[in-house]
Amino acid sequence: MSDIVKEFNEYRSKMNDKILSDNNKIVKRIFNLDTNAFAEGALDKKTKELLGLVASTVLRCDDCVKYHLESSYKEGLTKAEVSEALGIATLIGGTIVIPHLRRAHEYWEALENQG
Repeated sequence: MSDIVKEFNEYRSKMNDKILSDNNKIVKRIFNLDTNAFAEGALDKKTKELLGLVASTVLRCDDCVKYHLESSYKEGLTKAEVSEALGIATLIGGTIVIPHLRRAHEYWEALENQG
């Protein structure tokens, strides 16, 4: 099986560099806002990552789901916590998010296998 975590991160990094090299002020501000929104605040980083994960799942953004899964993993969230959040996302989003739920579980397993 290919290393889906490595492939995703390499592609994301490469494309972000290309996008940011266009020096578009609006895009740069959105990237900055996204980064700062997930900083520690009234809500801790773990909570914010779970919120991002749920919203991304409901919106059916696979790249966003992968990003928030990896951030959640790095923040020390457990599989049980992530699974519960994905359950809420599936409840809110409906059965149309089930394919995204499958890919989310596959990606989480890849993160765990990386150690």
